[in-house]
Amino acid sequence: MDLLLDLYGFASVLLHAAALVARTALLGSVAFWLALALPLGRRLPAAEAARLGAIARRAVLLAGAAAFGLTLLTTTLTTLVLQATLQAPLAGALGADFARAGAAALLATVLLVGLSLPRRAPGAARQAALALAALALLAAATATSHAMARVEGRGALLAATALHQLGAALWLGGLPALLAALRLPAPAARRVGRRYSALAATGVGLILLGIAGFWGGYFGGVEALYGTAYGAMSSTKAVLLGLLLLLGLANFLLLHAMAPSPRSAGAAAVGGGDGGLRRLRRFVECEIALGIGVLAVAGSLTSVPPAVDLPEDRLAWSEIRERFTPRPPRLTSPDHGDLAIPALQAQLDAEWQRRQDAQQTRPLAFTPGEGLLPPLNAQDIAWSEYNHHWAGLVVLLVGLAALLDATGRVPWAQHWPLLFLALSAFIIIRGDPDTWPLGPIPFLDGLRNPETLQHKLLGLLVAGFALSEWAVRLGWLGGGARYVFPLSMLTGGVLLLSHTHALANYKEALLIELSHLPLAVFALVAGCARWTELRGPRALAVRARWIWPVCLLLTGYMLVTYREA
Repeated sequence: MDLLLDLYGFASVLLHAAALVARTALLGSVAFWLALALPLGRRLPAAEAARLGAIARRAVLLAGAAAFGLTLLTTTLTTLVLQATLQAPLAGALGADFARAGAAALLATVLLVGLSLPRRAPGAARQAALALAALALLAAATATSHAMARVEGRGALLAATALHQLGAALWLGGLPALLAALRLPAPAARRVGRRYSALAATGVGLILLGIAGFWGGYFGGVEALYGTAYGAMSSTKAVLLGLLLLLGLANFLLLHAMAPSPRSAGAAAVGGGDGGLRRLRRFVECEIALGIGVLAVAGSLTSVPPAVDLPEDRLAWSEIRERFTPRPPRLTSPDHGDLAIPALQAQLDAEWQRRQDAQQTRPLAFTPGEGLLPPLNAQDIAWSEYNHHWAGLVVLLVGLAALLDATGRVPWAQHWPLLFLALSAFIIIRGDPDTWPLGPIPFLDGLRNPETLQHKLLGLLVAGFALSEWAVRLGWLGGGARYVFPLSMLTGGVLLLSHTHALANYKEALLIELSHLPLAVFALVAGCARWTELRGPRALAVRARWIWPVCLLLTGYMLVTYREA
């Protein structure tokens, strides 16, 4: 049971975030179909209108299948954990509010998929049914939000949540369908883009209305933005939304600057692509990546109480300033035997030997998966800082080498990905001193600890993208292998944003989180920049090739100045 709860805490937020992404895409695709594809299709040539309708229908079906599977998995897992925790009958767990809301969401999703199966264009009755099913799905999603747990102002917070989620669907949820529609001939693609700009602007307005409603109900003051986990994650979400708004503004200006021309239309028709539309597609791809990051933060916010419920023990600005004042990095490591678990284990072993009780099982200082946090002492903190600082130095070297490679004047700099292999080995060996190969806990037993599992997976991920990127630099790999590096950075950023939180204001944990949140933002921006560099057009690629190395330098700086005390 303890192991199940440990793993559930790690997996639940990831599953919830994935379900939120799928549900937002489903609602956005329905809105794209009803509010954009169908009305605009009446003004387009028949072939283009049919293609646009098919794109919207396919987006609804794909998002619906993903939303159904993830919602079913999330609801089932949460129900089983609740039943096991309370040792209650399954029927009782199925009667919980979240289970009922999950069932309603599943039913609405099935209706949306069923209504989308016919290939013919939907008539008025079918359109109304699609809209009602989408509203039912939105209502079910709202019923699982923080607003349902409020005693005062519940109605206003439910309305704010519904507006916020609807706005996200209108703006972010329809982006996959928009990206596919931008493959239409240039004149039609431009018309779709301009119509979507209006839809997205409406979504932005609804999001802002929702935020205004959240302010009094969830925050209660400016100090909550940096003094609580809820506020810190919300601030990070605001930063990502700001980046999305910049991309959206760039799309708007680009769309209205592109004048139709027979030459560009012909090029697009044969697949050559209009230069402006290629740039627009890259921006939309980056919007999708950052949008997933925003929704990952939103999913993570469900694991922590609103800031207004935690008025005590908040971080003061002076504490944040003191912790983040740069100091020289720690480049020497404490002895392994001085760490908390080895020291405690040695004490237990000595006591056990004194008793010499052959019938007694040897006690362990810490068992992975037992549901308890491992003990820590000052040497553990020093060990962690040492790891972060050396990792930061490696990332700084990678960023500098990547910048040299971007100049095209330093041939040996193209081998910069190999530096990541040193980081990978460092993470796997040094990341968890209490497990193999440094500690007494066997490798497989150590993987029962979610933090150890994350470290090992991260080390393998770093090695994988280092080797693939090196092969790409040398021309040994092409095609889809080129995207391993940017996709790995994007995945790392999303994983950093999707995690569980303490249920109270533990200052040390929050200070550590404040240092990790910028790393997630840098990873997302770097991934988008490298993606754009690879896919062009050249005018964007030339600029993007300088952005992601700078993000690596900033990441290295954050790691080198990292402190836990």
